[in-house]
Amino acid sequence: MKSVIAIAFLIKVWKATEKKLVQFSQRNRYTARKMSEQTCETSPPTPVESDLLDPYERLVTIEVLGQRVQVPEKNRLLRCFQYLSLETISYGDFCWNGDCTNCQVWYHTKESANKEGKPALSCRIDVIEEMVITAMCPYIKLRGITK
Repeated sequence: MKSVIAIAFLIKVWKATEKKLVQFSQRNRYTARKMSEQTCETSPPTPVESDLLDPYERLVTIEVLGQRVQVPEKNRLLRCFQYLSLETISYGDFCWNGDCTNCQVWYHTKESANKEGKPALSCRIDVIEEMVITAMCPYIKLRGITK
């Protein structure tokens, strides 16, 4: 059953990537930067038109390991991580249904007294505006945030 779900997910990711490539080739305005113009800074993610994310109207700000980022509201935290780093999360070793603990995070909110954080599975918790992710399982790799 897991392999069927994984295959269906990969097909969705492939279709989304294929759509981007078609849009990219239709624009045909890309010119590569010269080596001297390139930087190591990460650019903010561009909005993704995809059925991977639940519908959202705005981006909310959360803090991930000390870095403030904007993610889509009304989505599971793991999907928000995918929004931030499509390649690393899409191909990561996650079950997406709570069976494994590869997506475990420790978080707190403004209202919570426990600043060390409480554990949660990011595939099972909805993103909360101003939530603070204090620690993550090493399987979660976010481009520009984790090393």
